[in-house]
Amino acid sequence: MSLSSLWLRDFRCFEEARVEPDPTGLTVLRGINGSGKTTVLEAIGWLATGRSFRGAAREMLVRTASDRAILRAESTVAGRPALIEAEVPLGRANRVLVNRQVVRRRADMAGVLQVSVFSPGDRRLVEGGPSERRGYLDEVLEERHPRLEALVGEVEQILRQRAALLRQVGGRLDQGAIATLDIWDSRLAASGTALADEREELSRELQPLVAQAYVRLAGRDEPVELTYRRSWSGELYDALSAARDQDLRRQITTIGPHRDELDILLDGRSTRTHASQGEQRCVALALRLATHELRREESSEPPVLLLDDVFSELDPYRSAALVELLPKGQVLLTTAVDPPPAVGNHQVVEVSDGALVSQGTRP
Repeated sequence: MSLSSLWLRDFRCFEEARVEPDPTGLTVLRGINGSGKTTVLEAIGWLATGRSFRGAAREMLVRTASDRAILRAESTVAGRPALIEAEVPLGRANRVLVNRQVVRRRADMAGVLQVSVFSPGDRRLVEGGPSERRGYLDEVLEERHPRLEALVGEVEQILRQRAALLRQVGGRLDQGAIATLDIWDSRLAASGTALADEREELSRELQPLVAQAYVRLAGRDEPVELTYRRSWSGELYDALSAARDQDLRRQITTIGPHRDELDILLDGRSTRTHASQGEQRCVALALRLATHELRREESSEPPVLLLDDVFSELDPYRSAALVELLPKGQVLLTTAVDPPPAVGNHQVVEVSDGALVSQGTRP
């Protein structure tokens, strides 16, 4: 899987821009901060997933003074070309087409464009709260198995409905409320356990890949451990029943998959509280590289790897180690400085003030 061209109109800072990245190797987008280089990766990521990896609202994607943004990309999958077109209008729903056919589900994009993304904000996967790590696991599950998007959505809906009921009854249950709460508990037990099972299995699969990537990035043989920790023991339905009085008093669901944690330990220490910023960044990068490797191993069409500002907080050793870890296939990388010499031959796109001003190949 590779991207052969990307065309933008009125997307963020770009009035109009076109880029043709190296379909089989590395393309470096170089420019000062604020020049628009990250926007190029964001556009590719948006076409693949329907959302901004920067967490931007739709209104922020449309250039000032315009009423819509247009994105168009050509990809190649198993030797077959595909055309992806998208319109992001203000005040109306987005419209995405693949080979002139309307796409109604994000899962339908998996066959024409997939990406793995690392951005500076990914350090929050290590230093942030448990919701960051749960979100990471769910994101990877949905990318690997689009059918699981429905499971994640179902759990979220059940939790919203159960929380609304707890607030509504205000701690006082009648027979009707008890019956309704029993129904939500039964549904949460089934779907919540299934989601926790998927997350736990994914954590086990990622464990050796994260550990290997970290050792190579950091240059130190310090073990990284991933452990998925549930917020309950035994059967979830029984645990919900035991926690009902507490839930009624606090008017929230106190246990379930939304309260679980992915513990990340470095040499037996919590990376959230006992790792340096450099170590946290290496662990976050190892998580993303492991995710990409996992998807690459199980597919004949590996995702496009997008690395945003990846050298900004890495010392020369770790920068060179990252280059050695870059997988075969298409990689797009942004940087405000010259990449390390170990990069070798690569295509360069200079980005300046919202314009792609030059392209070429550097030895």
